[in-house]
Amino acid sequence: MSISDNVKQVQSIMEAHVQDVEPTLIAVTKSVGVDVANALYAEGIRDFGENRPDSLLEKVNGMPEDAKFHFIGTLQTRKVRQIIDHVAAIHSLDRLSLAAEIDKRASETIDCFVQVNTSGEDSKHGLEIEEVMPFIENCKQYPHIRIIGLMTMAPFTEEESVLRETFGRLRQLRDEVNAKGFEHAPCTELSMGMSNDYPIAIEEGASFVRIGTVLVQ
Repeated sequence: MSISDNVKQVQSIMEAHVQDVEPTLIAVTKSVGVDVANALYAEGIRDFGENRPDSLLEKVNGMPEDAKFHFIGTLQTRKVRQIIDHVAAIHSLDRLSLAAEIDKRASETIDCFVQVNTSGEDSKHGLEIEEVMPFIENCKQYPHIRIIGLMTMAPFTEEESVLRETFGRLRQLRDEVNAKGFEHAPCTELSMGMSNDYPIAIEEGASFVRIGTVLVQ
């Protein structure tokens, strides 16, 4: 299928699974060039996900000014200064050293998602569930950090119960953080769901889904 067909199919599936929250589609363009990203832009997509600074900057320099870029991969502290002025949000805040570097390099408040390992897999990055609240409380010391939500990656499985449990844990944790009323961490958003599991993530309350393969294959 064409890029246009892919976008229409994904949007149709998303609409069919929406419950209370209509999620934002982040097109993950980390494995494709500027030409494909611009083809997605031409189909109306405005949010793009990248996991490497060099690829993100390539898209920034080769796409229209109203394209918004989300950093979705593990971010090394030494790379923060390369991307900090070009991102709408960072989806992988997972340690205080990174928060400190973002705060140091940012000239304005940066929207961040705290990455949480809700599946318990050793292969997954992110904080353990019990670490999240203390971490968010500690982030109060960084005035350029605004924690708008939580992010997770589910196991690569077709078992619906496992996926629902993984996403449900993140939603519950988001609600617990939100209930604290932190000024620096409104925590209203959920970044979860990828090409193989986004319909279930949407049903479980995702407000951002990160979709690559089924859009660009």
